[in-house]
Amino acid sequence: MANSLYTKRHYFCIVLNFENTKIAFKLKSNLDLNRAYVLFKVISSPIIVKIGKGMMLFALKLRLPVSFIVKKTIFKQFCGGETISECSPTIKSLGSQGVGTILDYSVEGKTQEDDFDKTTDIIIDTIVKAHTEKNIPFAVFKITGISKFSLLEKASEKEINLHESEANELAKIEARILKICKTAHELNVPVFIDAEESWIQDVIDTWAFQMMCLFNKENTIVYNTIQMYRHDRLEFLKSCLQKALEHNVSYGVKLVRGAYMEKERERASEMNYPSPIQMNKKATDDDYNAAQDFILENITQFSLVAGTHNEESSKQLAMHLEKYGISKDSTSVFFAQLLGMSDHISFNLSNEGFNVAKYVPFGPVQEVMPYLLRRADENTSVAGQTGRELSLIVTEKNRRKKAKA
Repeated sequence: MANSLYTKRHYFCIVLNFENTKIAFKLKSNLDLNRAYVLFKVISSPIIVKIGKGMMLFALKLRLPVSFIVKKTIFKQFCGGETISECSPTIKSLGSQGVGTILDYSVEGKTQEDDFDKTTDIIIDTIVKAHTEKNIPFAVFKITGISKFSLLEKASEKEINLHESEANELAKIEARILKICKTAHELNVPVFIDAEESWIQDVIDTWAFQMMCLFNKENTIVYNTIQMYRHDRLEFLKSCLQKALEHNVSYGVKLVRGAYMEKERERASEMNYPSPIQMNKKATDDDYNAAQDFILENITQFSLVAGTHNEESSKQLAMHLEKYGISKDSTSVFFAQLLGMSDHISFNLSNEGFNVAKYVPFGPVQEVMPYLLRRADENTSVAGQTGRELSLIVTEKNRRKKAKA
C-alpha cells in the first residue's frame, strides 16, 4: 500500500561514517564554519541564551531594528529565507548533494482568521513549489498555524460544548486542512501534519487520519507526526496499524522524539495529572528505535520519515533497512534533519545513497523569532547536541588547515 520499492530484497553493505566532516561540511565556506562555530558556542551556554532571549524579545517589543543582525546570524544558520523564492539557493545547494528540502513556513502565534487564511495560502504555495521542483519531496504544516490554540484546546475537551461562533471557526479549520491535503493529493506531493502539545494532539490525530482515509488509498500523501517522548505513543503507533488495515489506507508517519518536553511536565505538575512524558531519555530512545522497527516490520502499510538528530537511531534505521529487505532508496523511508543542524548525519547518509531531506524554515525574520528562540532553547537543553556540533566544526577546520599546509 505504501509508496515503496521494497518488493525485492536489496542487500547492501553499510559503512556509515558520521565522522566524515569533509562530506558533512562540503557546502560550508570557511566563513560559514566560523560563523556556525561562534553561534553554537554562544547557544551552548544556558545563561547566555536566557539573557539573549530576554533582550531579543524586549528589542522586538520596542520595535528596535534588530532584524538585520538576526538575519545575518541565527536566521542564516537555521532558515532558508523570508520567502519561498529566497529559499531557492538553499534548495539548489542541498539538492546538489542529494539532499531534499522541506519548506516549513515557521510563522507562529497568529490569532486572526485573515492570518490563518494567509498562512493556508502560503502552505499551498509550498505544495505547488514542491510539485515543480524535484528537490522538494514533501510539504508540511502545523495546525496551530491555521487555527487558534485556545479553540483546539476546547475541541480536544470532548465534554465542552462549543458556542455557535466557535463551531463555525472549527469548521473553517477543517476546511483549511482539507484544502491543503486535497491540493497535496491533486499534485502528488506528500504533506506532513506536525505534532503539537499533548492536550490538543487527539483532535489533530483524528483530523490526520480522516485525511488519510480520503487521500492515502493509492499511495502515501498525508503523514501524521508521532512524538516518542510521550510514553503512550508506541501503543498509539500500533493502533494506527490496525486502523490503517481496517480502512485499507497507508499510514504516513513522521517519527520524532518531541519538542515540548518542559512545557508538558510543567503543565502536568501545575494541573496535577500524570506527566505524558517518558521517565528518562533512555526510555524515549528505546521507544523511538522500537517504533522504527515496528514500521519497518509492517512497511506494506506504512511510510516513514525518521526526523532525528540521533546518530544511533539513524544508524539503526539504515542497518535495519537491509534486515527487512528494503532498498535504501525506497520512497517509503526517508531521514530528515533541521537545516543548520546535524549535517554530519544528513550529508553522510545522502552520500551513501539514502533518502534525506532537510527542514528549511522560512518567513519574515521578526515573525519567525519564536521558532528561532525555541531552536536555541532546544540546542541548550539537549545533552551533548551543541558540544557535538562544535567538535565536528573544529575537526573540519583543522582538516582544512592540514590540507592547505
